[in-house]
Amino acid sequence: MGDNNSVNRWKFHDKYRIMPHVIKFLVWVAAIIAWWVIISLSIDMPLEYRLRHSTDDLRAEYDKMSVRYDSLNLVLENVIRRDENVFRKLFESNPYDISADMERERIELYEKLMRMDNDELSEVLDKKIQSAIKEEHNVLKSFENLKYNISTNNISIDYIPAIQPVNNRQLTLLAAGKKPLINPFHRTIREHHGVDYLVPEGTPVFATADGTVKILSEKNSSHGKAVTISHANGYETSYSHLLDIRVKKGQKVKRGDIIALSGNSGLSFVPHLHYEVIYNDTRVDPIHYFFLELKPDEYQQMIRIALSSMQSFD
Repeated sequence: MGDNNSVNRWKFHDKYRIMPHVIKFLVWVAAIIAWWVIISLSIDMPLEYRLRHSTDDLRAEYDKMSVRYDSLNLVLENVIRRDENVFRKLFESNPYDISADMERERIELYEKLMRMDNDELSEVLDKKIQSAIKEEHNVLKSFENLKYNISTNNISIDYIPAIQPVNNRQLTLLAAGKKPLINPFHRTIREHHGVDYLVPEGTPVFATADGTVKILSEKNSSHGKAVTISHANGYETSYSHLLDIRVKKGQKVKRGDIIALSGNSGLSFVPHLHYEVIYNDTRVDPIHYFFLELKPDEYQQMIRIALSSMQSFD
């Protein structure tokens, strides 16, 4: 019995001696973990450092781009306002926004259709179909008449003006159509008999059909330097405000030949080309004579551009 008590006392003393070491060990472990946490939070490892600073670089670059974007946006707004002010001062009118008008018309048409019942919609559709059939009949009749005139009068399509007088593939150069427009010199509305192309001085000008050079104007008239070509089938074309003429009177030309360089001569507001088509002594709309190079949607776009113009340049 005494031996058992002695053994128990030794075990108790052993546990008592070990406990401080265990506690000290746990304290050191806790201290190490705390120190590691503090180090991790305050000091980046190499990989973390690279990742953190790469993000900082991206954030700094984004901030720079944001500032740059705001600056450019402000400049753009100033340019737009300045352009509108110049437009108003030069042309005494507000800039025309054709896209806004088209959107407004589309919304008005949609609202009108939404208010109709089925019978009214059917009636509108029937009228549209009849109008399309009539328009198709007129086009076919016009085409047949053209074929007849060509065959009976031995007229070649080469002698019909059928292209634009300048390279305008992007459809961005047309600035004024054939209609009453504000004259830049008299500040009144006058009939504009052709179309104006805003092109730099020295832009090549092409003959729009085969023909013979009929008139050369080298005098300082209102049209400045100008060329008139006769196409021997009732058609004539004229090209005004030129810088340099590259043909002679009586010279035969082919469609696409360079006949002159555009300029700013005569009574011209800015460098541009004024182009006219004359048929049987009557000035007609040149836009209807670009059929060799314009697709239907491009033709419609040219019509919209011409309708949106309010200012001529001669």
